[in-house]
Amino acid sequence: HALDMLKKVGSKGVLFAFEQDGRNLVEARKRLKKYAKQIVYLNNNFRYLKSRVTGSVDAILFDLGLSSPHVEDSERGFSFSKDGPLDMRFDQEEKLSAEIVVNTYSEQALADIFYRYGEERLSRRLASAICKARKDHLFKSTVELADFIGRVLPQKKSKQGKNFHPATRIFQAIRIEVNDELSALQEALSQAVEVLKIGGRIVVISYHSLEDRIVK
Repeated sequence: HALDMLKKVGSKGVLFAFEQDGRNLVEARKRLKKYAKQIVYLNNNFRYLKSRVTGSVDAILFDLGLSSPHVEDSERGFSFSKDGPLDMRFDQEEKLSAEIVVNTYSEQALADIFYRYGEERLSRRLASAICKARKDHLFKSTVELADFIGRVLPQKKSKQGKNFHPATRIFQAIRIEVNDELSALQEALSQAVEVLKIGGRIVVISYHSLEDRIVK
């Protein structure tokens, strides 16, 4: 997306590139090397948009959700397709991780997270089971947690009738909590309207209903 925008604006355009993950910024600098003089790289959450961007802008693009490296790198703990630590932090400098959420949050707090961010109707059942299990053994890995969820919750089906693992939405819920994603989105959208020029445009690419509701 950044490359396409830079091609369209020509040599006079300037791109402010927000990215929480320092590793992704390293890759971005390589890919966009040709346009290095036109890019201001910001290793920040876009919730700091107004304080990092001076003046007004012509357009803003929010590309929400995960990037491929997050899913493919098992060490980041975003996916349970490969075993890895319970991390899920976009910004590795942040202290709160998925392991802390799962092993220290109260039963009520976990149930609320699973219900609000994962839209899981059996959130209380799962939260209770996790709190009982962690008294004997703390959860450390993605596959370990996913397997446990699979034993507690029934198999899920998508609207298209396809089966998907019951841990899918729970992992989404934990990730949203770890990165405070929905609050950050709300803050960023409000600021975006303030820094946008008259006649400018805001485009948001969202990936699930929780983000959609906020954007709409």
